[in-house]
Amino acid sequence: MSVTFDHLEEQSASISRPSRSVELGLLAISTLIVASLYVLASLGAKGHMPDRLWLFLTIVVGITLSLHLALRRYAPGSSQILLPIATLMNGIGYVEISRWNPLYAERQAFWFFLRAVLFVLFLRFVPRMRDLARYRYLTLLCAIALMLAPLIPHFGEDINGARLWVGVGAASFQPVEIAKILLAIFFASYLASNKELLTVPTSHLGPVRFVAPRALFPILVAWLFSVAVLGAENDIGFAMLLFALFISLLWVTTGRRTYIYMGVLLFGVGATFAAKYFHQIHSRISVWLDPWSAHNFAGAGGQIALGWFSLAAGGVTGTGLGLGQSGNIPYLTSDMILAAVGEELGLLGVMVLLCGFALFVGEGFRIAQRSKSDFVRLSATGLTAIIGFQAFFIMAGVFRVLPFTGITLPFVAYGGSSLISNYIIVAMLLRISDENSRELSGGAVRAASFSR
Repeated sequence: MSVTFDHLEEQSASISRPSRSVELGLLAISTLIVASLYVLASLGAKGHMPDRLWLFLTIVVGITLSLHLALRRYAPGSSQILLPIATLMNGIGYVEISRWNPLYAERQAFWFFLRAVLFVLFLRFVPRMRDLARYRYLTLLCAIALMLAPLIPHFGEDINGARLWVGVGAASFQPVEIAKILLAIFFASYLASNKELLTVPTSHLGPVRFVAPRALFPILVAWLFSVAVLGAENDIGFAMLLFALFISLLWVTTGRRTYIYMGVLLFGVGATFAAKYFHQIHSRISVWLDPWSAHNFAGAGGQIALGWFSLAAGGVTGTGLGLGQSGNIPYLTSDMILAAVGEELGLLGVMVLLCGFALFVGEGFRIAQRSKSDFVRLSATGLTAIIGFQAFFIMAGVFRVLPFTGITLPFVAYGGSSLISNYIIVAMLLRISDENSRELSGGAVRAASFSR
């Protein structure tokens, strides 16, 4: 019998600590691709090899390897493709940033290092995602405080009509980038605790049965307050993101199409009201409908139109790294970085990013589907939806499918707040994935012990 249990312990250890050679190989390929693109961009733009190439390679390889080793230590059973996907898209974005704005590239390198530190710290000090469910209302209060911070006089900063930034000395950051993660955790916790009340109609008005209003009231108030604050800050992008996140989590929790219909109705009413009474939203819609008018072209319409010219110049295979002419596009490395990628890498480069986001979202939903806890499953769904919706909104804005929002393209665009929040999401998904593997291996060992 002792031999049997020893065998089971060895089997459990082998399951809970699988080899992460797949991830290491994918990270090596991603790093090689990024390094090659970095060299090609310098050769195309300057005609010589990049300055301090070995320093660049040492930093990239060192940080990437550190993250891999951290996963081996703190989350050995987690997904092996999320980090390589994020690394590749992050690298493509950094190549374009360094190509067009070397100063921003230096800042992005610092954020690249800081996000790695926070990534490892999260894995080290948050052993289980389900523990976060205990702090439901604390996360809500923190999210509200972060969203209100840019409205504080002499503390918040107004840039291009949107009051989203908070200045600390010479640096500034967007608190809403962290607030969106906290709100996803709050929504997941509340919906998991009230799943039955939100699913089963217990009230009725004549022959019509509906869900008890008391179950919807707290989360509806939290969502409306969040959107109202973002409206006061003229942040159409994150208001749309939170709306999509809220409705999608509500539908995933209950499976009731009534919430989808209610969401479409609320969106229509809210969009009509906002377009009429909020100047920035009205101007965004005006640019979306007619970017070529003289008034619109002088503003945001010109930014979008120049982006289209760059995408058209890129064609299928692109002009080549370092050979593009997109430098006259306003906010090229942040709002319009997709245009820079599309010009120099062509449709193929854009498709690489699209496939990267599709793989990321698919893997995120797979992680959510394997989760046993309602809170963990909804958290993984919400965190994945944040990346998916954010990528969709900015890409759809560039291609004129939706009004241009100006939010950042995850992992690719310049921005320290965005980069840090995106990698926190990656760390959370990896933590959930590791939990799923541990539960699966524990169940397998228990089943084997009973069978013997």
